[in-house]
Amino acid sequence: MDPGLPHGDWVQGNKTQQPPLCLARSDPRLLSQFFFADERVTRVVAEINGLDAELDPQQYLVLLNQLHLSQAHLLAILERIMEECIPTQRHSRDYLVKFPEELLVDNLGNHMLFAAECLLAGTFLEVEEADGAQLRPQARNLLCSLELVRTVLREQSLSQPGSYPEPVRAVLVQFDRLFAEFELSYVSSLVAVKSPEEIYRQQEIIVLFCETVERALRLGYLTQEMIDGYEPLLMFTIPRLAIISGLLIYPEGPLSLEQRPEQMSRVFSPFYNLLKKIRDLLRVLSAEELGLLERSLCTAESEDPCGPATPPAWGAAVPRADSPAPWGLLEVPHTTPPPPTCMAQLGPPSVVNDLGTDRWWGPQPPRSSPGLDATPAAHCSELRSRHSSTKDMLHTLFVCISGVADQLQTNFASDLRSILKTVFKIVASQAEPLEEPSASQEEDGAPDAPRVADCPLCSSPTEAPGHRRAVSNL
Repeated sequence: MDPGLPHGDWVQGNKTQQPPLCLARSDPRLLSQFFFADERVTRVVAEINGLDAELDPQQYLVLLNQLHLSQAHLLAILERIMEECIPTQRHSRDYLVKFPEELLVDNLGNHMLFAAECLLAGTFLEVEEADGAQLRPQARNLLCSLELVRTVLREQSLSQPGSYPEPVRAVLVQFDRLFAEFELSYVSSLVAVKSPEEIYRQQEIIVLFCETVERALRLGYLTQEMIDGYEPLLMFTIPRLAIISGLLIYPEGPLSLEQRPEQMSRVFSPFYNLLKKIRDLLRVLSAEELGLLERSLCTAESEDPCGPATPPAWGAAVPRADSPAPWGLLEVPHTTPPPPTCMAQLGPPSVVNDLGTDRWWGPQPPRSSPGLDATPAAHCSELRSRHSSTKDMLHTLFVCISGVADQLQTNFASDLRSILKTVFKIVASQAEPLEEPSASQEEDGAPDAPRVADCPLCSSPTEAPGHRRAVSNL
């Protein structure tokens, strides 16, 4: 037996026990299923213990794979038993939201027990030796509790497989608590888990993304069909537009630059200085220029509509691993700058008002972009003078915004994937169940036909769009 793969704690003796006549493999009761699953684990471990891995390595690998499968099956049945026996006494699993998404796999429980056995055997496969020494007492308590659970459940399955007396509930509650405590401690020693503050900041980013999608739908940048179809381009478009919304429309939200970088979410804090420059340049745009920039950020074409006549292929919607470093363009003076045009001064009121109202972080003054009233005209002129033309300025903004947003796909892929998954759940159209006519409708002579979801004839003209109802539920 390979000493690096301990599994002795899964065994309760080397002899399997014959099932009584009252148990059958076809018995749907969970305790009966647990008996045969536990018997399978015991038998496979006994075969591994009696095998010389050096003489027959192929058979050893076959049995090892069978062990992993049988252990996973046993833990799945144990999980169902706890859900049936102690549903209201389960230890909270809210800590799972702190874990990186790639760790939340179906076999995480089996991996945790394997890690506990390795720690107890003195084998530190994934953690530092100092961390492993601190985790060993928890690993010992967990494996002892698992052995007790297996013993108690086997005895109960042989006597009364259809009931869960108090002793059974007590050992299950203890095992569930010890498992949760070990899981949190072990994963925290492997990776950097999110703090409660970071979780709250990313929830604010989710709100910002949802508000961004709602505004993009209203302005026609996106369509509900694109969202419901999970268009891949949206993985880049939404973060790009959210940067503009967070800097220009909701300046007191999660992208507020009035706070220190360490107070921002770790997703955007590395770009703090670049976001400041983007914000300053966004503030000098007119409403028409802002609309042109946002529409260009929604495209996957290799050429930017607001860029130079023959620009490089910087507009492709692909992640970037390197920083675009476009801010050198801002240092190029021009002798004949265009006249300064701040958004608070140009553009029809209806266009400016479409920038949105800040429902989450405080209302903004109407008919003006937040913070622009305090920007002197001379400062607007000075910023514009650093560019050869309006196209050059919009090109610079496009490169900077798309560079920040696209780097999120590589530098913070797990966080961004989790954020976008939640956003899509909120803004996607919700399937409406069929509704039976109420008694009052029948008395009023309403038709007996049930309401059909997404049917224009069945929809009320006053009903708000599905994505707005979802966002309002935040």
